[in-house]
Amino acid sequence: MKQLKIKDNQYNLKTEFADVNAITNEVADKTFKQLEREGIFVFPEVIKDADDISGEQMILQSYNDMYVSGNVMGFLGVGDQRLVIESRFSSGDEDYLFQYLLNRVMDFPNIVDLETEAKQDNGMFNLLVFLFPYYLKKAARKGAFKTYIRREYNDGNVKGTIDVARHIRKNTPFIGNIAYSQREYSYDNYLMELVRHTVEYIKAKPYGSRILKSAKDEVKLVIDSTPAYRPADRRDIIEDNKKNTIRHAYYHEYRDLQRLCILILQNKKQQMGYGKRKVYGILFDGAWLWEEYVNSLVKDYFYHPMNKARKGKQWLFGGNIGAIYPDFIGKDDENRVIADAKYKPIENIGNQDYLQVLAYMFRFDAKRAFYFYPEASGQNDKVLWLNKGLSFEDNVSARDDVCLIKHGLRIPQDVSDYKDFEQQIGMSEVSFLEILK
Repeated sequence: MKQLKIKDNQYNLKTEFADVNAITNEVADKTFKQLEREGIFVFPEVIKDADDISGEQMILQSYNDMYVSGNVMGFLGVGDQRLVIESRFSSGDEDYLFQYLLNRVMDFPNIVDLETEAKQDNGMFNLLVFLFPYYLKKAARKGAFKTYIRREYNDGNVKGTIDVARHIRKNTPFIGNIAYSQREYSYDNYLMELVRHTVEYIKAKPYGSRILKSAKDEVKLVIDSTPAYRPADRRDIIEDNKKNTIRHAYYHEYRDLQRLCILILQNKKQQMGYGKRKVYGILFDGAWLWEEYVNSLVKDYFYHPMNKARKGKQWLFGGNIGAIYPDFIGKDDENRVIADAKYKPIENIGNQDYLQVLAYMFRFDAKRAFYFYPEASGQNDKVLWLNKGLSFEDNVSARDDVCLIKHGLRIPQDVSDYKDFEQQIGMSEVSFLEILK
């Protein structure tokens, strides 16, 4: 197997991609909207929901003799070639930060602790498996999927259309039964059977019970809805679902789950894409992961409006004009604080970042704001005091009551293994929260 590791948001010479040219031929200079249709699984559904990343952005974009990587982390594959995109804030051979973010935000089992199947060679496939409970829970909020299906019967209680050819084949000589089919509205259908097969597939894994534990109620719903489940039907069920993609807008969560289940059940290390799709992969929006991780740390101190879920919307002006979604709004109404999560180095925070947060501060009468960013270079916090006065009048000076603070969470760099990383970043988290107390 040929494998190349790169970092997100980096420039790399095109010659460095020689060993994975089949991947670059498939993904370079293509938008997420195009690649999503070709088999790339992007989380969290960036095409529809994400703010920091859009369907028009790219995984790899040509720039002269270089490729520029985007703001995503994960795995891509074509045949026996693998491209691994790691966090730029990690050091060494293992991307412990990416694993830690997945564990904190998605409640993923620690990849490095899993048995043989979860080692680096098959890490991308395991990420797909770990996503299953999240998508199952999301879809199950709509209840079990129900649709019309045609069932075949051969008995004396004729209720549908008589199937003459099947009747002659099965009931000669005639013994009182009639072969017929009937259209029924049922929970036990091709999609719920696909989900059931996926549940049983994951159960058989050494770590299956750990993965499904967080969705035990939803798993029970699937099992109760599929009394006709038979392990031998798996191949036919997969083919039925490939031909019958969920299209109804109300069930779009089931469409995402359907696509994930097909990828999991095919379980082909050399070719996990299906149909004519050559490229496969799973990618995570780094900015989203970082924001949700920060929220898990500061949720006692801040409200967290969520643009993707359309929750916590605020307005700039009366009459519900100018919808805004600050990342974090302080809960202390006497000393309101605004905070913004930035998945970028301290020196890259500027310009439009400043203007956006200052607008939020003005709207919520906040005198202090934070940028929460990953600090991997050992720099200390930077405090920026807002100016007053005009250069035309030669009276510019720093105010002493309004400031922005670039407050980094230190990412451990010199670690021996994942447990060492967990211990060190745990201490970083304690230090990170001190400024908020």
